[in-house]
Amino acid sequence: MEKTKQDRLHETILSCIADGVFTVDGEWRITSFNKAAERITGVPAADAIGRKCADVFRADICERGCAIRQTLRTGNEVINQPARILDRDGRSHPISISTAVLRDRNGELLGAVETFRDLSQIEQLRREISSQYVFEDIIGRSEAFRRIFTLLPDIAQSDSTVLIEGPSGSGKELIARAIHNLSNRSSKPCVVVNCGTLPPSLFESELFGYVKGAFTDAQKDKPGRIALADGGTVFFDEISELPLETQVKLLRLLQEREYEPLGSVQPRRANVRVVAATNKRLFEMVSKERFRDDLYFRLAVIRLTVPLLRERREDIPHLVEHFVDRYNAKRGKQIEGVTPAVMEFFMRHDFPGNVRELENIIEYAFVLCHQRRIHMRHLPEEYQPEDHLAEEIDANGWNQSPLARAEQQTIRSILQQNKGNLGQTARQLGISRTTLWRRLKAFDIDASEFRD
Repeated sequence: MEKTKQDRLHETILSCIADGVFTVDGEWRITSFNKAAERITGVPAADAIGRKCADVFRADICERGCAIRQTLRTGNEVINQPARILDRDGRSHPISISTAVLRDRNGELLGAVETFRDLSQIEQLRREISSQYVFEDIIGRSEAFRRIFTLLPDIAQSDSTVLIEGPSGSGKELIARAIHNLSNRSSKPCVVVNCGTLPPSLFESELFGYVKGAFTDAQKDKPGRIALADGGTVFFDEISELPLETQVKLLRLLQEREYEPLGSVQPRRANVRVVAATNKRLFEMVSKERFRDDLYFRLAVIRLTVPLLRERREDIPHLVEHFVDRYNAKRGKQIEGVTPAVMEFFMRHDFPGNVRELENIIEYAFVLCHQRRIHMRHLPEEYQPEDHLAEEIDANGWNQSPLARAEQQTIRSILQQNKGNLGQTARQLGISRTTLWRRLKAFDIDASEFRD
C-alpha cells in the first residue's frame, strides 16, 4: 500500500528521535520500528516488522512482566520501567521502558507503542564514579575513607599485623576482609575469632586446638583456629575484650610465630597474618593497665581508624543507595530510593549504631514499603516524629502545605475507587492524563498499588 504524506511525516519524526520506538498490534506483532530501535537492538526494521516483540526485543521482563502486555490488558501507561535487553550480539544493555495504548479516532484499540532509552552510557558513568568511592563492599567518599582506600592495597601486600580501631557497626570487619582479599593469602581462609564471646577457659583450646588425650574428653585431635587459617588470615574481632591472662598467650604467637596445641610438646609454625579490631581505644587501655603494652605494639604495626558515621555524613546518600540496591536484589522489589524527608532525617541523625544502624533501618523499611520510595512512615517506630502529622517534603524539596496534602489524599482516594485506572481517575478529577501523571510523580504515588 502506498504511503501517505502523513505516514512519511510520522516516519521522519520517528527516525529523528534518539529513543527506540516501536508499535505493536493487538497480537503483539511489531508494526513499526524506528532507527534508534535498530541501533540499540542491532535488529534491522525489515527483520523486526511482523514478528512478535518478545522474539525481537529480548528483555528480562518479557516473561515475568511484559510492559506492552500489561498496557494492552489494563489500558494503563507504564513510565520509565527499568529493564535489560540483549542485542543481536548477545550483549546486555540497561534501558528504561515507557508504554501506552494506541487507539483510532473512534476509540477502537489498534495496539500499543513502546519507547525505550539506552542507559548504557549513564550506567558506565555511574560505575566510573562509584568505583572512586567503593572498595570491596566498603562505601565512602569522605576524606577519611579515601585515605583508607589509598592505603589498603599497600597494607594488604605487606603481611604486617594490622589494628583497626572504630565504633561498633562502622565496617571494621569489611576492612579486615578487604585486606585479606587483596593480599597474597586471598586463596586461603580468613578465620574470625570473636574475642568478646570466647570464654578465657576455652581460649587456648579454641585458638591452638588440642591433641588426643590432652584432657578427659579429648577423644581425638582437634585443630584450632590458627591451624584452620593456615596460609591465610586470622581476624581477632573486639580484641580489647581479651582478659589479661589470655593476652600473654596471643603475644607469644605474635612474637615467635609458633604455638603448641594443648597436650602437645611439639611447637607448630603459625603461617597466618593477624588482623585485629576494637571499638575501644587500646592505647588508653594500656595507660590504665587493662591491656598489655607489649601486645598493643605488636598489634599496632599498622593502625587504621574508622570514623563515626556522623563524622562522614557525605557518605550517607551513597550508603543509602547501596543498601536500597542490595535489598531490591534480595526482596525482588524496585524501590527507587528514599524521599527527601527521609534523606534529610538521615543527614541529621547521629547514628549511634553507625552504618549497621542505617542498614537495619533500610531493611525494616523494605518490609513495609510498597511504593517507589521509602517514606518516613516506613521507618521503625522509634524514628518517627512525635507529631504524626509532621510535614513530609515533596519531590521538589518543599514542605507540603495543607492544600497539597488534601490534593494528595483526594488523588489516592479516587485511584482507589477506580482500581488504579489512570484514564478514569483523570476524567473524574477533570484533568488530563499528563497532568495526573505529573501529580502522581510529584506526590510519589504509584498507581499500581491500587490495582487488583
